[in-house]
This record gives sequence, C-alpha cells and structure tokens, in this order.
Amino acid sequence: MKKDKQGCDGKTCLLCRLSLKEWAPAVALHRHNFILQKGETLFNEGDPVAGIYFIHEGLMKVHKHWGPDKELIVRFAQKGDIVGHRGIGGLEQFYPVSATALAPVKVCFIEMDFFQASLKINHALLYELMLFYAQELQSSEKQMRNLAHMSVKGRMANALLLLQHKFGFNKDGFINIALSKQDLASYIGATYETTFRILNELIAERLVAVSGKNYTILNEAMLLRLTDIQ
Repeated sequence: MKKDKQGCDGKTCLLCRLSLKEWAPAVALHRHNFILQKGETLFNEGDPVAGIYFIHEGLMKVHKHWGPDKELIVRFAQKGDIVGHRGIGGLEQFYPVSATALAPVKVCFIEMDFFQASLKINHALLYELMLFYAQELQSSEKQMRNLAHMSVKGRMANALLLLQHKFGFNKDGFINIALSKQDLASYIGATYETTFRILNELIAERLVAVSGKNYTILNEAMLLRLTDIQ
C-alpha cells in the first residue's frame, strides 16, 4: 500500500458528502489517501482497529476465516462504500474481517478518533451510518439463514442475483464484476468443486452464461425460483 498523492475528489464518500461545509477543512486535514494493487490486503482479521476506510475507486472483498483453511466472503465493496466499520464499538477493538483488493483500489483512511468526532458533529452522517448498519445486519442475517437452509444451487442463484443488482452489467452484457470460481465459492459458502459442478448445471439448463471470470443471467425468473426456501 502506498500513498495516493492525488487524493480523493471530496464528493464520493459518506464523510465528504454528508458532513457540514464547515467541517470540510477538518476532513481534508485528517484524511490519508492510499493506493492498493490487486491482491493487496488493506487489513487482516484480528488486526487492531486503526480507523475506517472509504473506497474512492476500485473493488474489494470483505472476508473472514471459515474453518481451518476456508474463507467466507461477507460482501463486496466498491466506489463509495465503507470498509473497516465492523471494528467500531467493540470492547477489544480488532477487525473481525479482512479486506483485500480484487482490482487496483484507492482508499481514503480516517483515524477512529476523528471519525467518531465527525459523527457527533454531523447528524446527517450519523443517520446514514445508522441506516447502513441496519442494512448490514439484515444482509448478515439473510446470509446465515441461507447457509443453514438454502441448497448450494439456491445460494448460487441468490449470489448471482445479488451481484447483478449491486454491480449491474458491463458493455458486453456480463455482470460488472470479474470473479474467480474460488471467490464465488467463498461467497456462497461452498467448496470449489461443488461450485464448479453447480455452475455447469446452471449453464446446461441455460439459466446463466459464463466466460472466464464473467457471468450473466439468462433466466432471472428461474433463478428466483431456486432461491425459495421450502
């Protein structure tokens, strides 16, 4: 990770967008901008909490250990998203997840003391963060329910629908995120072998199409039916 001399545009992240105009000089003074290359880790699960990060450009996966040699991808974060917020509020302040760049990433880092001071001053920021945490909690609860009650095929269908909703499509008609089969397996909580088999079944049934690390949905209605929990 190296310093980003250009910095951010002051418009992308929640802190810049929702802080009072009078607070902008303080934000400019306290923010630190960094660049990560693909595969580089921003922080690791168990690291002491230093602060919170806002993504200015790029794509990251937020993941945690799941078993001795497995990981579970909790979510994907892109431009405008927050990472590091899961370390806020604990008595022992350690990050409970890791964050790794899936593409070149630019981030804005804010130390925790200043961020907490910002929340006390900027009520619009505090309200938006509260809504964000509520959505995160709902997503986490659904993910745990799906892992317990949904078939792997259903989880695969659900994951592709979620990715389509979050990232949309690129100019070639694929979901606008390139994912390895291993990352897809970690996202749905399955082994690589099972993920590969289920993906081939969906391709054979003409529900999805795959080209390398790119995926597209051919029959959204049928995928939705697969996500029904009996």
